[in-house]
Amino acid sequence: MLIILPSTFIMNGMTVLAEDDVITLRISNCEEYIDEGGWDDDEVIDLDSGDIIGKNSMVEDFEKWYYKTYKKRVRVEYSTYGTNEDLYNQITLGDKFDLVCPSDYMGMKMINEDMLVPLSEEFFDTSDENNYYIKGVSPYIKNLMDSTSVKGEKWSKYSAGYMWGNMGFVYNPDKVTNEEASTWKILDNEKFSHCITIKDSVRDTYFAVLGLMNSDLISSEQFKSRADYDSELKRIMNDTSEKTVAEAEKRLQDIRSRVYSFEVDSGKADMVTGKVYANFQWSGDAVYTLDQAEEDDYYLEYAVPKECSNLWCDGWVMLKSGIENSKERQHAAEAFINFVSRPDNVIRNMYYIGYSSCISAPNDGRIFEYAEWNYGAEDDEEDVVDYPVGFFFTGNSDDEDFVIKTSESQTRRQLFALYPTEEVLKRCAVMMFFNDKENARMNRMWINVRCFNLNSVPMYVWYILLGIILLIVLGFVIVRIRNRYE
Repeated sequence: MLIILPSTFIMNGMTVLAEDDVITLRISNCEEYIDEGGWDDDEVIDLDSGDIIGKNSMVEDFEKWYYKTYKKRVRVEYSTYGTNEDLYNQITLGDKFDLVCPSDYMGMKMINEDMLVPLSEEFFDTSDENNYYIKGVSPYIKNLMDSTSVKGEKWSKYSAGYMWGNMGFVYNPDKVTNEEASTWKILDNEKFSHCITIKDSVRDTYFAVLGLMNSDLISSEQFKSRADYDSELKRIMNDTSEKTVAEAEKRLQDIRSRVYSFEVDSGKADMVTGKVYANFQWSGDAVYTLDQAEEDDYYLEYAVPKECSNLWCDGWVMLKSGIENSKERQHAAEAFINFVSRPDNVIRNMYYIGYSSCISAPNDGRIFEYAEWNYGAEDDEEDVVDYPVGFFFTGNSDDEDFVIKTSESQTRRQLFALYPTEEVLKRCAVMMFFNDKENARMNRMWINVRCFNLNSVPMYVWYILLGIILLIVLGFVIVRIRNRYE
């Protein structure tokens, strides 16, 4: 029986909202960056606290949860983009999104250009049982975002962390030692000529070469003991002055002649097949590479340069052009952030994506349990060590409740990549966004590195080319004169 009311239907005893009462939430996210469901039965994560499985997509489950929790229907229009720049171009060309998940630098660029809506005060209310984000965000990530500012405002005012990680080298321990892989100087090591791949990405590779250029300085005890170590490291690793960019270009030209390739995805396969000995990689992709190699009984390892590493953090932000002062859409957008921050959903997304969530939820315990489920030592395993992860989960590395008993090899493998030690995290720096002038400078540099750089051609080569051209022209003139008088 169907009873028609002004804005609701009662169908089979259930109240259903009419189409006019449906909130449309437009979300855009990076490709394959959320659980799409459809797990097989053998993919069940069987934690002691209960099984976790992704039967439906995260988006579909959110729509059901929102109605059950708030008695309002929401329809998500979900789309994906390839790169941060693709997303930015779509927005500037007029595409409407309410909620997007850019990388740190692009989110900061959007803050700088006044494109975002700040997260509401209600979103940070810890007394609300549905505010999973603020109750579960890692103390380390919260401090990072609270202490990073754009235009004098906290990064965390506009962005809620989603996934995070660092960069380092996946390496073949039969060919490269941990010491050799744990420094940016591996890029200058002739021993590994044409055996290393680096990123075909101006930001990531520029950070790597800055680490190489400043290796001796930032790894010195004198520098590390500075009272302003954090801010000075951040300054050095974000230096885009003309002088530094010019020097970086020369170093990258030299590196280009020695590496196996510049790549985005092929480095993972090249490591697994043994084509290269080391691959400059994002931590989550490093875990994927190690997992794939392990299936063939081929064991790779992961190292973070001793000098420093790039710490990146993707986060959810709301766009003014989409929200348009709609309290309903903003509530739905913030509810979506909270839904994906619920511990069971965090685990689903981590399993599907392969990266580390910004959520630690120590009071819930399931995310830590999932880390143990993945990387805890077996009962009969030898060479077991304690691996503290309290620094990420509670802000205290000495927290005995957050120590994973694991195999010694995991201190250089997947667990280390996903949850680096406190010592590693303390030498990480976020790479900030570039303004238009800096972007233009960096793009020119990158074109010169990746393409043919006319400025790098020695003058004697130009003289030779000019001489050849003159000889050709002279020969052409002589032939024409001869033909004229014959």
